[in-house]
Amino acid sequence: MRQIRNGAIALLAASLLAACSSSGGTTDDKTTDDAATGEGRTLTLWLAGADTPQELRDYLKTTFEAENEGATLVIEEQDWGDLIAKLTTALPDAANTPDVVEVGNTQAPTFTTVGAFRDLSPLYDELGGDKLLPSFVDVGTVDDHVYALPYYFGSRYMFYRPDLWSAAGVEVPTTLAEFTTAVKALRTDGMSGFAMGGQDWRNGISWVFANGGELATVDGTTWTSTLTDPKTIAGLTMWQDVARGASNLPTTERDVAYWDFLNDGTDGAAPAAATIMAPGWARWSLGDLVTKDGEEARDGMADASKFDIFALPGVDGGVAPVFAGGSNIAVSAKSQNPELAENLLRIIFSPEYQKMLGENGLGPANSDYFSALGSDKFATTMIETAAASKLTPAAPGWAAVEGAFVYEELFQKIADGGDVATLAAEYDAKLTPMLNGA
Repeated sequence: MRQIRNGAIALLAASLLAACSSSGGTTDDKTTDDAATGEGRTLTLWLAGADTPQELRDYLKTTFEAENEGATLVIEEQDWGDLIAKLTTALPDAANTPDVVEVGNTQAPTFTTVGAFRDLSPLYDELGGDKLLPSFVDVGTVDDHVYALPYYFGSRYMFYRPDLWSAAGVEVPTTLAEFTTAVKALRTDGMSGFAMGGQDWRNGISWVFANGGELATVDGTTWTSTLTDPKTIAGLTMWQDVARGASNLPTTERDVAYWDFLNDGTDGAAPAAATIMAPGWARWSLGDLVTKDGEEARDGMADASKFDIFALPGVDGGVAPVFAGGSNIAVSAKSQNPELAENLLRIIFSPEYQKMLGENGLGPANSDYFSALGSDKFATTMIETAAASKLTPAAPGWAAVEGAFVYEELFQKIADGGDVATLAAEYDAKLTPMLNGA
């Protein structure tokens, strides 16, 4: 993601507040008959990255245009790295704003808190209501008004090599402490027991959540970083132990394609890791290369003797709360086609589309359709970990925090062996004003 410093976030807030102040997060009701029917209208949907398969894009376009006579749906893919900057420019501009946008779940609060999205509260129950993922709804909600809804989720769990674990006499753990002991025992000079880059806070914060800690709390509208809370300290300390004791990766690494480490190397060379933590879709990057439809692809862990999964265990057993990946979806407050935009949302949250998400390995927003993910161990583990998952704070300045790589800095220093309590106090002082957009 491109860096966004505090000044940029302040500018974003100011420009969007000014642009949206007349509408209060809704659009002008002075629409024409053509706008209501769709005749001659073009609706623009921004999707982030390539996660939404072409089959689903085609379904949205075909169904929307069939149900809204005379209207055209244009789907534009935006790079994740440029998304915040592009939305900052486009959302306040009524003439050029996309009508419907996908935004990362951690990015949503930056826009919901400044009135950039249309109030979807009147549609909330119709589109799924309490069946929608609560944590994703929370990051899209301000003062009990819903501005961004869940689009899809992906939950993290542990992929591992049972052949290597068995050979080392190590069993699948049932507690977080047992996990640390196991992966430290599996580490060799040439293989990580658990591959983890030092800057990888998105995986690392699961240890904070598992210990009952939080990254930040809110009192009214004021956010406070809580790294120095004893429970957060306990989680960071456990993460430091496992990162330093089980991983051979440099502390400068982040956003690593961990799945590559589990596959055997060329000429039968041993894998570089016995265990990784990754979203469920990493499955399709693991296993032997096979030819399918004339193209080479991984076999999706078809060899159960070499590949398996388990949920990260909690401190006292059960399932640890992991950080959930995924997206929210929203309507621009400056959209000139609000009725058509809401019609598109009705399609996205329809049973047909929700099932299509699940069938393509993306967690449906509506829990009624989780079964579309399947019934194998991958689906059940994904649902199990998603049910216990947590998100980052819904603070207005969160995008600034991510854009400035503050947590990457902190976690690298912890992985380098820094004193956790000292670093927590230093970064609390740094993060609290940023979380509040200062």
